[in-house]
Amino acid sequence: MTLQLSDYQYDLPPELIAQYPHQRRDEARMLVLQRPENRRVDARFNQILDYLAPGDVLVANDSRVIPARLFGRKRDSGANVEIFLLRQLDGALWKAMVRPGKRLRQGAVVDVGPEASVEILAEAPDGTREVILRAPGHSEEVLHRYGVTPLPPYIRRHHNENEAYHRRRYQTVYAAAPGSVAAPTAGLHFTERILEKLGRKDIHFLTITLHVGPGTFRPVQVEDITRHRMDVELYTISAETAARIERLRAEGRRLIAVGTTTTRTLEYVARLNDGRIVPGSGATDLFIYPGFEFRVIDGLLTNFHLPGSTLLMLVAALAGRDTILAAYNHAVRERYRFYSYGDCMLIL
Repeated sequence: MTLQLSDYQYDLPPELIAQYPHQRRDEARMLVLQRPENRRVDARFNQILDYLAPGDVLVANDSRVIPARLFGRKRDSGANVEIFLLRQLDGALWKAMVRPGKRLRQGAVVDVGPEASVEILAEAPDGTREVILRAPGHSEEVLHRYGVTPLPPYIRRHHNENEAYHRRRYQTVYAAAPGSVAAPTAGLHFTERILEKLGRKDIHFLTITLHVGPGTFRPVQVEDITRHRMDVELYTISAETAARIERLRAEGRRLIAVGTTTTRTLEYVARLNDGRIVPGSGATDLFIYPGFEFRVIDGLLTNFHLPGSTLLMLVAALAGRDTILAAYNHAVRERYRFYSYGDCMLIL
């Protein structure tokens, strides 16, 4: 078993990093990896029902991306600064990243709109800040008015360029619970039409919530990947969803996770509860890498991930490192589009 960072690299031409999604969500390409036959099939996402059977269970993450980036001016100097809200702590209190950090010390005030400002209340050892958002209305309303969608760093744009477009497309059609600062991207390919077809074929589509943090883009910086530590992210599984998952699993249904965030949530809860999925809210920092024993999921729908990323390591844990890297090299040769706005892979 290879657990070195250098073993999870591959060569990706920069032009294959998708800057925009396909015009239609379900037109994305889909590489189907059928593990029992060790077979790869080049398909489109709108053909996904061809690879699912009646009774299959899809579980997706319904977290909604919030427009968490705020750009403004430091009140005492007029300097341009950025506030990246990471997680709501209580009401108007937030955990945030700031840039440039040297200019935004405790007590600094940043004007981010005609009636909105952010005050730095405290500095944490990890460089984050506790801030308070001061403006009329609830935080969600303020962010809707002044915030910018936090696209990944590899999607190039200036401040709020095409903001209305990205607010719509960097969001799943079933997003419900606001709180993520990165999209659960495997779900971006679903459309209302696809969801309706799933129901007609008696395929169960269930949702849980995990609020995706910026750690999803944090690179692994140690050669021994077992020493890497994941950021904590908050999850919720409703009583109804937990009961349905347990009932369907007891019936022997195949469970396919939509995305790595769903996978980590389900597997974390199962590890805490003797293999069972139970309702509740909590926090997880589960890191899945080769050698991990999966207890819940049987398959995975996921996008193509960055070299050396924890997400690539998770899919390698499920399907095998050599198999995954061979599939990625195939995707490069066939000019698939990579990362958040790119194409996807169905592992069965």
